[in-house]
Amino acid sequence: MSHKAPKPFYPLNIAILTVSDTRTLAEDTSGQYLEDAVRAAGHHLAARTLLTDDKYHIRAQVAAWIADTNIQVVLITGGTGSFGKKYTEILLSKFKPKRLVIYSRDELKQYEMAQVFKDPAMRFFIGDVRDEKRLMTAMNGIDYVIHAAAMKHVPIAEYNPMECIKTNINGAQNVIDAALECGVSKVIALSTDKACNPVNLYGATKLASDKLFVAANNIAGSKKTRFSVVRYGNVVGSRGSVVPLFKKLIAEGAKELPITHADMTRFWITLEQGVNFVLKNFERMKGGEIFIPKIPSMTMIELARSMAPRLGVKIIGIRPGEKMHEVMVGKDDAHLTYEFDDHYVISPSIKFTSKDDDFSINALGEKGRLVEENFEYSSDKNKIWLGKDGLLEMIEASK
Repeated sequence: MSHKAPKPFYPLNIAILTVSDTRTLAEDTSGQYLEDAVRAAGHHLAARTLLTDDKYHIRAQVAAWIADTNIQVVLITGGTGSFGKKYTEILLSKFKPKRLVIYSRDELKQYEMAQVFKDPAMRFFIGDVRDEKRLMTAMNGIDYVIHAAAMKHVPIAEYNPMECIKTNINGAQNVIDAALECGVSKVIALSTDKACNPVNLYGATKLASDKLFVAANNIAGSKKTRFSVVRYGNVVGSRGSVVPLFKKLIAEGAKELPITHADMTRFWITLEQGVNFVLKNFERMKGGEIFIPKIPSMTMIELARSMAPRLGVKIIGIRPGEKMHEVMVGKDDAHLTYEFDDHYVISPSIKFTSKDDDFSINALGEKGRLVEENFEYSSDKNKIWLGKDGLLEMIEASK
């Protein structure tokens, strides 16, 4: 009796497209069922999207998928930071990139990260975004770039302004120049709520960086490279977040937690939410947009009370460069801003000479509408507020 050798299993890259005129992606149970089945069978989810019943948009999406092998080569500047690590984790678990390049200047952090992520796709590249020549070497053969490298500490930037400018502005221009020179397909730069109506140097440098990346779409001309920006608020559990500080003080038996001002508010998002938002915007982007997620706000004093209800609080005063409330869409940008189901898009204030995009509809066919005149998306006037249970869930999810 002969026995046939079992056929080898080859995981496939599968894209899921579902069609509905009434449901959002979050309500798409059919698409979720298919995604779960694909993963359960050991295959890789290449992409998932929900479109309205418009044959032209459906054809365009399918054509884009056919043209895109989805075996992308991705580079993350500042890739050893909180965002870079979470992005690496998600990208390797949900997709199968041909190469994932971590570009950063800290050899110890790269060594430590290499001990955790041992996937054969991983590459580690020592370099600084201030070094344009090194960036060009690193970006050779790269498809997608996520620019996460930045000096982010507000008070430190106030005391060391030129160092912040060199990294956040000069470094941004170096990323743009290298991406154009190397023929990168898409670049997304990470921004911050502090870039809107900035009062501190960090925010001012990120506003300048945002402007550079938007204008780069015009500089690109006939080249294929497209640039967009993602702006969001405080990341729960990341380096520089107040949450790890509070956890440390609570563990050490502190009797009170330091609060800068009783009425101060902030936007909050988890690392995973931020990473997934960036990934989705690679599919949505046309080039030149600033993408802003709809995320909850919370007062700092409520945050402290939620984490340690039995401890007191101590008002220590606003630090150098801090704002009482953060803004992600200012009133002066209202005439450029479109509201979508789960996010806002600020369209470019300049007209590109080589393309004329309608930013009320994105590359996935999702449609937005212009916000009202004098609209402002600020942490103190937010429609979504975070309660104790929601905060604790976010903290737990960030472990």
